[in-house]
Amino acid sequence: MLVKVRLQTRAPDGPKGMLGTFIHVIKLDGARGLYNGLSASLLRQITYSTTRFGVYEKLKEYTADKPSFPTLIAMASASGFLGGIAGNPADIINVRMQNDASLPPEQRRNYRNALDGIIRMSREEGLRVAFRGVLPNSLRAMLMTAGQLASYDTIKHAILTNTPLKDNMATHFAASIAAGFIATTICSPVDVIKTRVMSATESESLVSLLGRIFRTEGLGWMFRGWLPSFVRLGPHTVATFMFLEEHKRLYRSLKGIKSD
Repeated sequence: MLVKVRLQTRAPDGPKGMLGTFIHVIKLDGARGLYNGLSASLLRQITYSTTRFGVYEKLKEYTADKPSFPTLIAMASASGFLGGIAGNPADIINVRMQNDASLPPEQRRNYRNALDGIIRMSREEGLRVAFRGVLPNSLRAMLMTAGQLASYDTIKHAILTNTPLKDNMATHFAASIAAGFIATTICSPVDVIKTRVMSATESESLVSLLGRIFRTEGLGWMFRGWLPSFVRLGPHTVATFMFLEEHKRLYRSLKGIKSD
């Protein structure tokens, strides 16, 4: 996550690849520098991921046994949008803490942890700043949730229907790694915009930001940081869905509910 943020906000003369950025961070900040913003990242997952997964699973309970792909997309998008709003304050602190060391000393915020960041941001900049970038963040969350959850359910169903594989860990792994790839790709442009907006020291309209980066960087900005994003999101998606499937299996077993 930190390497991805640094790539998405790097200056023109900064390191251009994932490995170069990785080495650059270690040289400047040491190995501990790779974990800047860890507390904010955990807070973001608690607010953002809990909301989107919880809402999505709840919506599925109110639909037919096998909802169509467009229905899954709609439910995942709504869940992601709400998750993006819930996780926005923590996301801003996360981006700022991970980008802080790349700024000149006089521009650094030096938050000690996520809670310190939330308190200082609210006190110094007002409560409204907690929702800076909420639109691109929520749009990204919609795409991410549709790319992960709807894709996973659809790919898993296709594997079970068209291959000899059963509903087991091998199927869950294959469906989740494919879902991670899809989610990383479709989210990349919005993810870059979200990171730029949240890390900015001054407010700038979305239209102005898009015009400026298109003029200075062409189309290449859209997939800047894709590789570190997938390196993070691929294993994260696999771990999330394999844990979720085992959790659901155990819950159904304890409650005496028949599996799908």
